[in-house]
Amino acid sequence: MDIQLNSSTPAHIPAVPVVFHQPQSLLSLEATRAAAIERIKQSKIMIIDDEQLVIKVVRRFLQSEGYENFVTLTHSSGAVERIEQEQPDVVLLDVMMPEVSGLDILRERQRVPSLQLTPFIILSGSQDLEVKQEALEHGATDFLGKPVEKIELSLRIKNSLLLKQQYKDLETHAHELEQEVMERTRQLERSREQILQCLARAAEYRDNETGRHVVRVGKYARVVAERLGLPKEFCGQIELAAQLHDLGKIGIPDAILLNPGKLTEEEFAVMKRHCEIGREILDPFAADEMEALRQNKSDPARLPSNIRSPLLVLAAKIAQTHHEKWDGTGYPLGLKGEQIPIEGRITSVSDVYDALCSVRPYKEGFSVEQALRIMLAERGTRFDPKVLDAFVDQIPRIEKIRKAYSDG
Repeated sequence: MDIQLNSSTPAHIPAVPVVFHQPQSLLSLEATRAAAIERIKQSKIMIIDDEQLVIKVVRRFLQSEGYENFVTLTHSSGAVERIEQEQPDVVLLDVMMPEVSGLDILRERQRVPSLQLTPFIILSGSQDLEVKQEALEHGATDFLGKPVEKIELSLRIKNSLLLKQQYKDLETHAHELEQEVMERTRQLERSREQILQCLARAAEYRDNETGRHVVRVGKYARVVAERLGLPKEFCGQIELAAQLHDLGKIGIPDAILLNPGKLTEEEFAVMKRHCEIGREILDPFAADEMEALRQNKSDPARLPSNIRSPLLVLAAKIAQTHHEKWDGTGYPLGLKGEQIPIEGRITSVSDVYDALCSVRPYKEGFSVEQALRIMLAERGTRFDPKVLDAFVDQIPRIEKIRKAYSDG
């Protein structure tokens, strides 16, 4: 609705002063821009022109605007190398020069990665539109005709430098964000590793005083995986995942788990359940999927596949298959040969060796020679020959680990 004031409007209505407040964000932007303009006055400006008089005039113009840092060239030969060496913030470039033209410099500059964000402003006496178009096509930021107007030159340089500064600020900010994300990722990885190690040791403490068995098995598994030439990421993951191989012991009664004597057939059947219990904890996929797996033993890819975490997928496969045997007589699935996932085969060798060399309620620890003799006797029956050979080949490293992480 429009309101008109006229002579009939009551005179006693006080006048209300209207004050317009500039938003804080705009004030902040203006301050930021002013600071950026002040900062670019320190920029290095390179002038390449075969006419010394032009260089002097341009330099005088820019000095009057507060610029002080100049590099000048009157010979264009080797200009790109000099530009790369000086790393100027902006280049003022003549087109028509006797040795190497400005267009040649622009073409060569496009092959230098470090100069891609450097603005090149053409100063040319040529009014040829084709020259101008070619210069812009080859990466020139701007094109000014000679004689140069002081105000126009100053504005074009200022805008080019501000734009470059914004690109640099964005690049710096992106790098800082990337570093922050990487650090947060590392923190999450460390937290996840610590949680998994605590979980693995919690299970191992049930029948081992120190819980270091699982640590050793994980480290042995990594050594073997590296010897087999498996991917670096896999080698790192199997060290953690193999520590969870006996997680299912949580579900085994103490009377059976801690029994120092020989287990009855019924008790051993309960003990064997720790493989499936471990898999169920790490990957509680549906019972019908488990049954489908039993009916299709030739497809190890179907071993737990519905977990999003690759590390838990790996751990679930190890928990499920580390008691399978190369000849198909293992448990719980009776997988044979390469039906057994490689991580299960590696963990099997690592687990048996450490168990043989360790003191248990029902036995003394075997020597290295005794343990290897027992294991080599089962090469090709219990153990994958390739995996066992890799393990034996790395015994010096294995023994260093066993001593460094002993139960003592």
